[in-house]
Amino acid sequence: MTGSQGPAEGVDHVLGALADPMRRRILDLLAAREGCTATALAEELPVSRQAVVKHLAVLDAAGLVVGRRAGREVRYTVRSAALDATARWMAALADEWDRRLDRVKRAAEQAERDAT
Repeated sequence: MTGSQGPAEGVDHVLGALADPMRRRILDLLAAREGCTATALAEELPVSRQAVVKHLAVLDAAGLVVGRRAGREVRYTVRSAALDATARWMAALADEWDRRLDRVKRAAEQAERDAT
């Protein structure tokens, strides 16, 4: 994620990147390792190395992975900051819905008491 992105835009990019099951699988594989190349990932996935590279580019643009050159290879690792920000946004959204549902519940209970 670039510094010019707002929080909502960052969340949108993360959710868009995570919408694809192959990208989620790539993240799972990367999370289980310290660093991994696109070639090594492709050996464990039912897609080509080129497809893995394209998925990694989307994950990188969303701030979910970072690639570092090590000689002739690029080793990718997971960046947790974007996931953490998205998790915080989702928790805040869940809290807001819990408050709304609690208000609806209290209103319904009050209406039931008033009816009796």
